[in-house]
Amino acid sequence: MLSITPAAARRFMRRALLLDHPAPDLATALAYHGYIQIDPINVCGRMHDLILRNRVAHYREGDLMRHLHGEKEPLPAAQRTAFEHHFPATHILVAFPLPAWPHLLAANAARTRGTGSWSGRLTPRERELSAHLLAEISARGPLSSEDFEDERRARRGVWGAMRLAKSTLQKLFFHGRLLIAQRGSGNRRLYDLPERVLPAAVLAAPAPSKDETARWLVQTTLQQRRLVLLKRRELLLVEDLVQAVKVAGCPTLYCLRADVDLLAEIENNESQIEKQSMHLLAPLDPLIYDRRVTSALWNFDYTWEVYTPPAKRVRGYYALPVLAGTEIVGHVDPKAEREQRKLRIVSRSLRRGHKAAPAVRALAAWLGLQ
Repeated sequence: MLSITPAAARRFMRRALLLDHPAPDLATALAYHGYIQIDPINVCGRMHDLILRNRVAHYREGDLMRHLHGEKEPLPAAQRTAFEHHFPATHILVAFPLPAWPHLLAANAARTRGTGSWSGRLTPRERELSAHLLAEISARGPLSSEDFEDERRARRGVWGAMRLAKSTLQKLFFHGRLLIAQRGSGNRRLYDLPERVLPAAVLAAPAPSKDETARWLVQTTLQQRRLVLLKRRELLLVEDLVQAVKVAGCPTLYCLRADVDLLAEIENNESQIEKQSMHLLAPLDPLIYDRRVTSALWNFDYTWEVYTPPAKRVRGYYALPVLAGTEIVGHVDPKAEREQRKLRIVSRSLRRGHKAAPAVRALAAWLGLQ
């Protein structure tokens, strides 16, 4: 087992998660991290954009969607290098590089047998309507639920009732029978057939075994977060790929063996990162995604409160943790007022001796606001 200090572990996470040296382009960052989580809420920029602005040189708001789908017209399948889909066994929407597709097939098939109103098997009405929707998309190209006049409502689900056309398209997407080909105004999904979204070679790739996909899932988590907790069954799948790491005050963590040289280099180099090296982290940033690691390693207990009732919120609706050097020193809760072209700070709380104003101004400038 490799033993390192908490300070070295923090410096390693900054470096390994591309916060010190951003990737030269989006494709490099996506391949390096394995996926980027997508979220539609736009308070001060969408989740994926806030994650990537700290990790890709010259990243602009909306670049991930342009990379996935093109500018005004959908990218031809042969030109695509990434796609949107749900992480297996979850409702988490992410951007994947193309090699991920075969590993999603089993999860897609399992959803067709599930009972969930959000992603499970089609109801009789949805099954009947699906033939019409697929035929129309086949004939007309990418379409959204708004392109269909059927006003029937689906059964009420977790997020409330929705139009039958929307629920059916959504399930067909979860099942892998449709894919997102483009994003319209208001982030609206336009669906198309898989053969018109993904390259033929990707669709023709053989389905991996259950164990191969299970190993891929653990490896992807390691790519995503770089220093992680692993359950025993997860460790057994990737023992040849990982190094156990002991950090004082933390349970045993694991990193990829490919990262061991970087970890050793940082442990042996006692130079400190300037605390002025400040980042506003996205609420689901890979550095803080695992609350147990964030609490043990960074001494910071953080919960994304967007779905927390207002009276129970501690930091705010869309609070961004503030990373200063090797410490998380507080948060700011910003709100973009696009019509007034201003970035308003709803609340903030910072440890004495730290100022977030430069980082807030940088976020405002990135959003094109004052």
